[in-house]
Amino acid sequence: MDPSVVWSALAGKTVVEKLRGLGIESGKRVDIRRLFEISRSYGVAVWLFFEEDLARGRPLESVFEEFGCFPPFERPYISVTDFIRFTRENDPSFEQTMREFPLMIEIVSVGETSPEKGASPVPYITGLMPFLDELDVDAPPAA
Repeated sequence: MDPSVVWSALAGKTVVEKLRGLGIESGKRVDIRRLFEISRSYGVAVWLFFEEDLARGRPLESVFEEFGCFPPFERPYISVTDFIRFTRENDPSFEQTMREFPLMIEIVSVGETSPEKGASPVPYITGLMPFLDELDVDAPPAA
């Protein structure tokens, strides 16, 4: 089904209300797989940031303007779709690892933007990737 049709069917009048109905609110931690599914199913752009100051301190359009000329894998942010695709292609154990150690993304903001002039507004979510010292990847106990 067309994601824009599914999006418009969600309860709520604003992006914040619609995403709240999906369990997405600023400050919450959400499994990256859930964010990927929301992006795919509802046509929501999900941007994962590696740098806290950019995620929290700059408008999304400003970040795009500054870093949009760089190749996608050299930016301080990445779309959830590109992240999942890259990780799946480069790590055969990705799905199993995500089941054992879900990657939780902190939701920083939600809103609506027009990525190109004249384009229809697109709902978005920005999230902050955890720092390596925050990842809970303790090895399971030996059997």
